[in-house]
Amino acid sequence: MVNIEKILPIYKVENDCILSMQGDITLAWRVDLPEIFTSSASDYEAFHHALIKAIRILPQNSVYHQMDVFRKAQYHGAPGTGQSFLGAASERFFEGRPYLDHCCYMLVTKKPDDRKVASSGYSGLMRRSVVPKQTTNTMLFQDFLEKAGAFERILADSGYVTLHRLTDDELAGTEKKAGLLEQYLFLQGESERPMLKDIHLKEGIRVGTDHCQLFALSDVEDLPSLCGSRVNYDKYSTDKTKFSIGFASPLGLLLDCNHCYNQYIFIGDTQRTMKALEKKRLRLQSLSAYSRENAIARDATADFLNEAISEQRLPVKAHFNVLAWTDHPEGMQEIRNKVGSAMAQMDAVARQESDGAPQIWWAGIPGNAADFPLNDTFDTFLEQATCFLNVETNYRSSPSPFGIRLGDRLSGRPVNADLSDEPMQKGYITNRNKMILGPSGSGKSFFTNHLNNGYYEQDSHVVIVDVGHSYQGLCELAGGYYFTYSEDSPIRFNPFFIAKGEVLDIEKKESLKTLLLALWKKDNEGYTRSEYVAISNAITLYYAHLNKHPDLFPGFNSFYDFLMQEYLQVLRDGNVAEKDFDIGNFLYVLNPYYHNGEYDYLLNATENLDLLNERFIVFELDNIKSHEILFPVVTIIIMEVFISKMRKLPKSTRKVILIEEAWKAIAKEGMADYIRYLFKTVRKFFGEAIVVTQEVEDILSSPIIKQAIINNSDCKILLDQSKYQNKFDDVQDLLGLTEKEKAMILSMNKANEPGKKYKEVFISLGGQYSKVYRTEVSPEAYWAYTTEAAEKAKVQELALQFGSVEKAIAAIVAREAAIPGKPS
Repeated sequence: MVNIEKILPIYKVENDCILSMQGDITLAWRVDLPEIFTSSASDYEAFHHALIKAIRILPQNSVYHQMDVFRKAQYHGAPGTGQSFLGAASERFFEGRPYLDHCCYMLVTKKPDDRKVASSGYSGLMRRSVVPKQTTNTMLFQDFLEKAGAFERILADSGYVTLHRLTDDELAGTEKKAGLLEQYLFLQGESERPMLKDIHLKEGIRVGTDHCQLFALSDVEDLPSLCGSRVNYDKYSTDKTKFSIGFASPLGLLLDCNHCYNQYIFIGDTQRTMKALEKKRLRLQSLSAYSRENAIARDATADFLNEAISEQRLPVKAHFNVLAWTDHPEGMQEIRNKVGSAMAQMDAVARQESDGAPQIWWAGIPGNAADFPLNDTFDTFLEQATCFLNVETNYRSSPSPFGIRLGDRLSGRPVNADLSDEPMQKGYITNRNKMILGPSGSGKSFFTNHLNNGYYEQDSHVVIVDVGHSYQGLCELAGGYYFTYSEDSPIRFNPFFIAKGEVLDIEKKESLKTLLLALWKKDNEGYTRSEYVAISNAITLYYAHLNKHPDLFPGFNSFYDFLMQEYLQVLRDGNVAEKDFDIGNFLYVLNPYYHNGEYDYLLNATENLDLLNERFIVFELDNIKSHEILFPVVTIIIMEVFISKMRKLPKSTRKVILIEEAWKAIAKEGMADYIRYLFKTVRKFFGEAIVVTQEVEDILSSPIIKQAIINNSDCKILLDQSKYQNKFDDVQDLLGLTEKEKAMILSMNKANEPGKKYKEVFISLGGQYSKVYRTEVSPEAYWAYTTEAAEKAKVQELALQFGSVEKAIAAIVAREAAIPGKPS
């Protein structure tokens, strides 16, 4: 047994650098890469060129080492007191959800110019003690720092990555947190406490209880015949679109096991390399007559030299390997199968290293890349070598305190997605309005329920206009107001009610005048100035009358009584002529809304009165959307409710109005101007207007959708559009979607994880940031959101039995959990 301290190639960590025993200087960065499944073909190409430019600027005798560590992990939320019923259920449902955690590090090592070349016959691992042959030179160090700084700036300026230079503590570790060196040597996560482990290098590599296997791409014969910055991902591609992923993605997040993907690019002395290759060509030329293999090798070397000179290529040496591990020895064969399959997807051959594995693993120690055995590398150009770099990472959770919980597309791990505030701050969008497009069966109702629940649980005021009873379960669970019409229980409002502590203000007065005029006059009838003034005076005097008689309950009945008694006398005393205000006609037309009239229920509600302070309100218009009397009145009340919230609630309170398919009926009844006004002005009051539509034809045929909504909705949300893929070009042009976004939309639900119940959703923020998420919810949320008639009836039946919707849902979920083999 050897004490690793005696042979460890790292001399010290200082000035945020790693200094090796041989005098090598290494700088390291933690890198945030682009998120997987979010880049287009042009994005991959642009990032590829940025990597080439950055690596090309590094000095001679330097090594670019990229280390991507993928570790199996489990999601752990923050369960605790104060959570809602659905919030706590969601935490329980996702607790322990497995996913592949990913950390990417870029290391740049500068070797001394006279350093001895490492090979399989010479390595620091073979020596019991290592003495540095030279000390660092100040000028050399400063020059290296400048080149490394330029490398960092080029990558950062590309806009695809952010880099964080690792400090001494992050490199060497502390008592509470493992540093980069410990993470590699002991296979620890970056957030874990340091733990010393035995390392065995005989008969394979073993670190503590973990058994490791190393698979290398180090021979030209094992490499793919073609490589590029990207490759088609067939699972998400269609006949119309090609979905791109990074060329090396099969060895990254798509390789589902604990592994470290090490990528090395060695930049040597270009002139010396060219001379050595020229000598090799001449040697092969002299031997070409003896075998065809020599002739082929001669021609290949000549082609390489010709391309290097004519295309100004940078010749480099490269090596790529996958270090995979498991703490179960019986799982070794499964790992071999997975890595072999992953390399086969790249059209490469997986070669498992055995005798040379310890040396390659040893060279992978951060800061020791210069000790890599160069006989395990291959000659190539920088352009080709960078194709093998991993360029993708997991979905990132928004740090914003506001957002909704959606799922990582690859694993379903919950992430916070802020679709409103953070995009505004970053300049992706200029308003928070949203347009949701999803045909029947696409999961639209589940997503909108989930969206509204997220808003409600974060203290927003939510107003929903619906025509399909999609939000009844959520409204009952939230304890909100649910306005709907049936013969047994007709829809009821009380626009005359003013909550305690409030007064009759201009907004309330104007909304009542609008309502009374709408009840009195038809759409094609105008009103005079004198009629408008008379109604305004009537409202003012009515509320003064209520103040004098606190026993009177505000409502249309008491208002009508006031008109027939007190106000009629006021008009007589003021000698108001009938031509100026015909109160007889006014009272006659409004009589159906008075006590014992046909619609006496409509404006005389005695419950669900405080609409301003109620945070969750649903107006269900399905049964009255074609009613000539009720529908116009209800739409006016909806307008008054939300405008009142916009203007009266504090600016810090978020206000959301979601108009489901009801917009089609609303637009026909003169509410089009209101929708236009809403979408243009709601942002000034910290508000969001959301419109949901089902069919593509609705968008194409409606001027309201085309002009008012699309132009003022910076966030566009689409669900499964596979049935429209052959006529999606019209929608693409109308919504201004890019080719990248089209490919993402048509890729939805094409390769969903077996055994999981979810639908995918596409979200575009101003066309600048687009992503596909999972909409996966807990069983409790499923039963709260369901729109299936039989399932809703089951919830309602048990709610009557147990006394609440919450208890009913809990009982259903408990019963289902007891059924063996029930999918999650």
